[in-house]
Amino acid sequence: MAFKSIRVSDLTGKELADEDVVTVVVRSENKVFDASAEELASIKRLANVVELELRRANGETEQVICTQAEFDKVVSADVLAKADSTRGRRTGFSPLRSA
Repeated sequence: MAFKSIRVSDLTGKELADEDVVTVVVRSENKVFDASAEELASIKRLANVVELELRRANGETEQVICTQAEFDKVVSADVLAKADSTRGRRTGFSPLRSA
């Protein structure tokens, strides 16, 4: 006996071929759903934007989306070029160095 899995759009309930499935992650809501590219085509995309996550000392985080121009007014290209990557350790950090 075999089983066949059928994918359907969470937006319309329409049956989708495996190669037509687009998984959408809504980061602000921590939700995931499936749809087709055709169903998502009417969503207007924003160009030249920067997505930021602001992490406060008390643990609160805030997601901010701003234009590239507004970001460039505050953060110079030189500062960004010298900034640490989100991957790995911060510059100058050593787990072997005692505080």
